[in-house]
Amino acid sequence: MSMPFYVSPEQLMKDRADYARKGIARGRSVVVLQYDDGIAFATENPSRALHKISEIYDRIAFAAVGKYNEFENLRVAGVRYADLRGYSYDRVDVTARGLANAYAQTLGTVFTTESKPLEVELVVVEVGREPAGDQIYRLSYDGSVTDEHGWVVMGGQAERLAGVLEGAWRPGMTLSEVLGVAVRALGSSGDDGEPRALGAAQLEVAVLDRTRPRRAFRRLTGALLEDVLDGAGTLGAGQGPSSA
Repeated sequence: MSMPFYVSPEQLMKDRADYARKGIARGRSVVVLQYDDGIAFATENPSRALHKISEIYDRIAFAAVGKYNEFENLRVAGVRYADLRGYSYDRVDVTARGLANAYAQTLGTVFTTESKPLEVELVVVEVGREPAGDQIYRLSYDGSVTDEHGWVVMGGQAERLAGVLEGAWRPGMTLSEVLGVAVRALGSSGDDGEPRALGAAQLEVAVLDRTRPRRAFRRLTGALLEDVLDGAGTLGAGQGPSSA
């Protein structure tokens, strides 16, 4: 008579966590940084169709790393949540905090009840009218939520990038300055340890601009992004938009 196969709950949860972490680490990092007029998002992503950074609502954005189909489903669910809540109550009742709580419930439920956890890490961000009103929530694969301040880095070689950002970011930086920091950090994670110069065509960049009256989200692409990066001094000689 064969013995029944048994795995302790602790081992089961550890295995799921390890599985999710490995999947997330394979994704390219996303960097989120506050600047004087809003919050900037940057990631290495040559695709113009598969976004890792997206608008959710008027002043709320979403960024993710991990499996695209999994975080895209979460993004769509977030847009539906925000639209329904804004329509049923009032637009001001749609908050990053409420959305983060909804995502936390979904992620936590999948992690504890499904056979496979979601291989995703998320950031939900709301830009305030003043920097003190900015909200940045980081959500892990198991539904845990952390309230972040200043900057966040997820996925890929997050620890290495965090070391770069910690020494370079400071409150009150301009958009050009924070994107310079972001691109240097993203370029520091080369496979051979050597820093890489990233051009505009290799990047996905967006901002939540607190000076805009209602819809704060906008993407920075093409010539506009090149101008901002040139202003930050991140494109060296010979490193233009054609270097993707």
